[in-house]
Amino acid sequence: MNTTTGASPEDLRNRLVDAILQQDVSGPRDARVETAMRTVPRHAFLPDAPLQEAYANKSVTIKENPDEDALPLSCASQPDVVHFMLVQLAVREGDHVFEIGAGTGYNAALLKHLTGKSGQVTTCDIAPDVTAYARRMLDATGYADVRVVTRDGALGAPEFGPYDRMIAAVGMWDLPAAWWDQLAVGGRLVVPLRWRGLSRSVAFRREKDRMWSDSVRMCGFLPVIGQDGERNGYIDDNRLVRLYWDEDQPIAPDLLRDALTHPKSVVWTDATVGSVESFDGVWLRLSATERATCRITAKPAALEAGLHRPASPALSPALVEADSIAYLTLERTADPLATEPRFRLGAVGYGPAGAELAERICAQIRAWSPARTVEPAITAYPADTPDSDLADGAVIDRPSVRLVIAY
Repeated sequence: MNTTTGASPEDLRNRLVDAILQQDVSGPRDARVETAMRTVPRHAFLPDAPLQEAYANKSVTIKENPDEDALPLSCASQPDVVHFMLVQLAVREGDHVFEIGAGTGYNAALLKHLTGKSGQVTTCDIAPDVTAYARRMLDATGYADVRVVTRDGALGAPEFGPYDRMIAAVGMWDLPAAWWDQLAVGGRLVVPLRWRGLSRSVAFRREKDRMWSDSVRMCGFLPVIGQDGERNGYIDDNRLVRLYWDEDQPIAPDLLRDALTHPKSVVWTDATVGSVESFDGVWLRLSATERATCRITAKPAALEAGLHRPASPALSPALVEADSIAYLTLERTADPLATEPRFRLGAVGYGPAGAELAERICAQIRAWSPARTVEPAITAYPADTPDSDLADGAVIDRPSVRLVIAY
């Protein structure tokens, strides 16, 4: 149950929003989103969480997974992610909005605040206990006019459409065909999109025959139930090093069993980053240029056993071709004049083609370095769109959509 520590919920809520704005000083702003987050009581949607936890900038699990090695089944999203996704969505008063992933109901309440009395919000979830929870919380907080439906979000809710805005609060590997029919031309879709082992919140604007992105932000969401196009597997006998890739990629973990036991090839660039500076754009560039892009994770025991450290052991970009692999790495520079730690970026490769793959990663590091804030252009087309109608770029085919990623 919520408990206080001296500060009121209003004070804690304002402090949270202030902190979100201060930590992302260069990010886009929307005064209406800021007002909504200062108004809607997040703690009321998390009655079992301590008040301080309800207003901490972190996700809160509301439905555990019985598999202790798996991600939770449902949670309240991290507030800073909620903030920038609502800014990406650009809700207007009077809009009709459809949300996939009801969670606690908090996000739907924010959406209703943004649409005003003349707007409509419909939120859905595939799990009846999740929608029941959201319904109770919305009713208890004065948002009884938000519709809550229990169904597969991939089906949408055509009976309440078309929609001016659609937003997903779950990670999507595909963009369901039903969404194309229910999102009005000129409308916006914000979705945590998963490809090549990464996840980014992509804001799309709907046109007649395509959707094109105008904002791409880093995010992490629980994957939606029912889209099983992602693959994963260990590449070592001790199950310490794991790859994540898409079904359209010819990656076979068994071919890499011996690669990590062979000598490594390390290639460095002149690009450096500070201790809190993002190098996320390298992965995005790889996904737009290298079909072999995937994700590698390494447990601490793998590093202790001699594996060269990935840039981020929990999730780093990699290239895999047949029996060879390379991945992003970094090391602290030895500059005695540096006032703060800096790290140079490079790549390490294993296997017969490891050195070549490492060089290819370094080529994208060098392309990224002078233009670090440039976002990729992501264009989505219906699955039956012919090649001749696609924009230039890397094409990734999914059952319901053709994605083109380009710089």
